[in-house]
Amino acid sequence: MTAAGLGAAIKAKKVTAREAVEAVLLRIDEKEAAYHCYVTVDREGALAQAEKVQGLIEAGELTGPLAGVPVAIKDNICTEGLLTTCSSRMLYNFIPAFSSEAVLNLQRAGAVIIGKTNMDEFAMGSTTETSAFGVTRNPWNPEHVPGGSSGGSAAAVAAKECFYALGSDTGGSIRQPASFCGVVGLKPTYGTVSRYGLIAYGSSLDQIGPLCRDVTDCAFIMEAIASHDGRDSTSVKRKDTNFTSALADDVKGMKIGIPADYFGEGLDDEVREAVLAAARVLKDRGALVEEFELGLVEYAIPAYYTIAAAGSQFQSGTFRRY
Repeated sequence: MTAAGLGAAIKAKKVTAREAVEAVLLRIDEKEAAYHCYVTVDREGALAQAEKVQGLIEAGELTGPLAGVPVAIKDNICTEGLLTTCSSRMLYNFIPAFSSEAVLNLQRAGAVIIGKTNMDEFAMGSTTETSAFGVTRNPWNPEHVPGGSSGGSAAAVAAKECFYALGSDTGGSIRQPASFCGVVGLKPTYGTVSRYGLIAYGSSLDQIGPLCRDVTDCAFIMEAIASHDGRDSTSVKRKDTNFTSALADDVKGMKIGIPADYFGEGLDDEVREAVLAAARVLKDRGALVEEFELGLVEYAIPAYYTIAAAGSQFQSGTFRRY
């Protein structure tokens, strides 16, 4: 089931939130030793949450599409009363006294938190091999990496150890593991999702976003977590957050650009063909597909590392002016 599919089944009384949590915990018992998607699994807490949420659903107080659906949270997103380590020994015993705004928004929507997912330490990596608590494996092939730094979240979704997850993306940390693990991942437009409670890598780049099984789930999750937050000075007041309204099987007249700069040396042939095959499908459905020169691509990675490194140094208090 997708997250939206499970939410509909819970609303229709075909399954309960507790049964959904029990199914996820059973799957974790079966697969976690092989894939190591989690740093922390909150069994008792998740079951207690499920019972509470189920009562609110039955009372008609929770009616949203994600009510009762289990979710995993990347381990750099604060959760009140639940261990949050950033996959670092330095935070091995850190239990936040508050939750991030994104987590609070999910809880308001009736989500049930299963646990915290593995990641590259302090989100500084792209393979989820630098965690102090062990390597996460790609569920499609355990000899391959799941990408990073949100590799635990992406792998947990791919392994069906949760119905969806939150990750964080600075320079690809949601999008890359989503690609590696064959799931849907989105880095929202900066300011759409509050950064309050996210243990930052680069504050001017970081965004919390979803990892899930399909685009419909992505739209529902985005509607739940997108909000203006006065505690985040970069949070924006958006009125266009009805993301599910875009779930139409119609791309006629839509213009889709293919940046030729990204199709040069170093791109795997299978990746190139997969992207172009998708473009052909969209073109056959009436979209306008055009190649264009993006320009400045050669400077993108150097600029990213300069901004990210300067931001992380400033945040950590080690930045000095000489």
